[in-house]
Amino acid sequence: MSTKDFVEKDYYKVLGVPKDATDAEVKKAYRKLAREYHPDANKGDAKAEERFKEISEANDILGDPKKRKEYDEARALFGNGGFRAGPGGGGGAGGNFNFDLGDLFGGGGPPPGGGPGGAGGFGGGGLGDVFGGLFNRGGAGTRVQPRRGQDVESEVTLSFTEAVDGATVPLRMSSQAPCKACSGTGDKNGTPRVCPTCVGTGQVSRGTGGGFSLTDPCVDCKGRGLIAQDPCEVCKGSGRAKSARTMQVRIPAGVTDGQRIRLRGKGGPGERGGPAGDLYVVVHVDAHPVFGRKGDNLTVTVPVTFVEAALGGEVRVPTLGGPPVTLKLPAGTPNGRTMRARGKGAVRKDGTRGDLLVTVEVSVPTDLGADAQDALEAYRKATAGEDPRAELFQAAKGA
Repeated sequence: MSTKDFVEKDYYKVLGVPKDATDAEVKKAYRKLAREYHPDANKGDAKAEERFKEISEANDILGDPKKRKEYDEARALFGNGGFRAGPGGGGGAGGNFNFDLGDLFGGGGPPPGGGPGGAGGFGGGGLGDVFGGLFNRGGAGTRVQPRRGQDVESEVTLSFTEAVDGATVPLRMSSQAPCKACSGTGDKNGTPRVCPTCVGTGQVSRGTGGGFSLTDPCVDCKGRGLIAQDPCEVCKGSGRAKSARTMQVRIPAGVTDGQRIRLRGKGGPGERGGPAGDLYVVVHVDAHPVFGRKGDNLTVTVPVTFVEAALGGEVRVPTLGGPPVTLKLPAGTPNGRTMRARGKGAVRKDGTRGDLLVTVEVSVPTDLGADAQDALEAYRKATAGEDPRAELFQAAKGA
């Protein structure tokens, strides 16, 4: 679509809404017309397809408050759509403008018949700035867009205790930063030029059919919006160079092995006032010789004697970084039973702690004294009529 088309087309008429229509009314009108003229509902109908393109084009302008404002101002400037361009004639409201459209909107030389600033005092990038936001075009006044910094990913290895309680660790990372040799301009002399392809935006649009378009990074300037006239030897004209730095990073309590933490604004610095990127830290956690972990709970296996399991008693259990706790072991506790020590686990996001899950493991002695052996022989005779595997065989037979 040319700039002339933009000035002359009445998008309000295309959507059938008044000029003072609200955003909701514009959206409602577009949806109604889009359903009626959509290519899927009018297969093979070229007129319907063309109408759908006009509707989509109108919605693209009127549906965006910024574009709509620019559109209204431009139409008011040219007599509400009464713009006509011709090779001759004098200027004036509703009359022929005695200059070329390319000169007016492209920031070219003085138009025929006009002064140094062009007809009516419009020269350089004055009106190019008005239309630049809509069509990625601009004149000498085009502003190069800020560019967000690079996202950086790093890794850190924590001890089991550090992962549970949190820790502040030094982290050395490399990222792209403005080149010091050329002050981030990419040009040896510090005077890059605005990319003529994307006019400093770093992006170009391409049509996909049906009135829709996609935006891609500009391949000529690699998304920078600037092109070096004399490329810097250090950064080869990119304006960016490798930068290594060490920073103190706070790892929150309760992180797990393999967790990926996002730290906003801690990545590579931006360009031309753009925001910094983000830092992503992948956490690795070393195993602990005693404790394990299940979510917010810690786990530990505690050996007990046969007597403690059979007759019951009190068992002291270690905790991570704190004093031991004493748990009461009921008489007849089976091997593998799990008990819970509340509030002795890992730190949760809300600051509270999970539990410590204590699993009992009956320890079988391998070296018995004479007295202990005699006592166990006596116990065997006393329980000779009991068969702990009777139910097992019965169940197997029934199955």
